Amino acid sequence: MLTIEDFDIKLETETFGRNFVVCDEVDSTNRFLLDSKEFDEHGTVVFAEFQTKGRGRKDREWVSQKGLNLTFSILITKKLKKINVNLIHFAASLSVAQALENLFQLNINLKWPNDVLVGEKKIAGILLESISKGEKINRLVVGIGINVNQPTFSGKFNIQPTSTKIELKRIVSRERLLSEILNILESNYRTLRKDPLKIMNDWRARCKMIGEKIRIVDENIDKYGILEDIDNEGYVLLKTNGKVEKINYGDISLR
Repeated sequence: MLTIEDFDIKLETETFGRNFVVCDEVDSTNRFLLDSKEFDEHGTVVFAEFQTKGRGRKDREWVSQKGLNLTFSILITKKLKKINVNLIHFAASLSVAQALENLFQLNINLKWPNDVLVGEKKIAGILLESISKGEKINRLVVGIGINVNQPTFSGKFNIQPTSTKIELKRIVSRERLLSEILNILESNYRTLRKDPLKIMNDWRARCKMIGEKIRIVDENIDKYGILEDIDNEGYVLLKTNGKVEKINYGDISLR
């Protein structure tokens, strides 16, 4: 089990993680927070040792061995009117990248829109979900899954997974990594409100696919071109035959 004392002693946030809920097992930490009537405080974090229905984008299954990784969600309710919510994806994946770089000096590559890679292997993913009324978002949840001490992965994957244990050949402190992510994410969330361009520039600096030939798949439609850039709203700029198309959804891969 996660050791709360080891986590708390490294936590330097004002709000993120100060209300911290530990579950042995839930269906999904995102769903737990979205449905909860009890936990509605901004910055609440729900951590689970195991998710029975862990999910990624497009309802893909997120497989994580019990007691070895980090699967948690953060509730955000404040300052949402002042933020382009689409950019929270980028602030979250950037925060995970910076934490892995700071603690373990891993060479991180960010893949649009929400994957964190070591080389070409996936080590973490982000899933945003929300409850809205009209155009107003009442509750937004940032779900983060990180492969930490899992030694092997079986099955078929769109992107081959890895973990800090595989990359470093040693077990690392989940508590230290979790506190580092929350410390950085709270800081990046403040920056996102004041200077979103900084977040996007820092994110783009870690996206090695910019300038490369890519394939982008949305449902059953395939598009090919050069990934010209990620714009300041978080959309892919795909260049094909001299024309640039703005794309806000899909899966990208190198051609």
